Amino acid sequence: MPSAKKNPADADGATQTRSYIATLAPETRKLFKQLREAILSAAPKATDHFSYGIPAFKLDAKPFVWYAAFKNHLSLYPFTAAIRLKYAAELKGYKTSTGTIQFPLDKPLPVALVKKLVKARIAELRMKTKD
Repeated sequence: MPSAKKNPADADGATQTRSYIATLAPETRKLFKQLREAILSAAPKATDHFSYGIPAFKLDAKPFVWYAAFKNHLSLYPFTAAIRLKYAAELKGYKTSTGTIQFPLDKPLPVALVKKLVKARIAELRMKTKD
């Protein structure tokens, strides 16, 4: 069986992601890795990507979710208004804006919610490709 060819840009995405993570403060890095693991748990076939200066994941060869660390929060995006509305009760207490969900660094990461959001994002994108 021939081995699958790796896209050099994806390998570079993994390298850039590791470099990005290495720059984070230890406590931020810990939460960031939890966020990354939650995304991968919900999307195990996702591959590393890096664009707009932040880590992302590709699924079906297309970027589908980005995540970033900031001074006081982690961000996860893009999420449509429909997804934010569907999970409004669970998102209560988290800052959201156009497409972005922020998780404060001084609170535990809601891993189960992140997984739900990522799965909803995947389902939404796959529905669009069926149209």
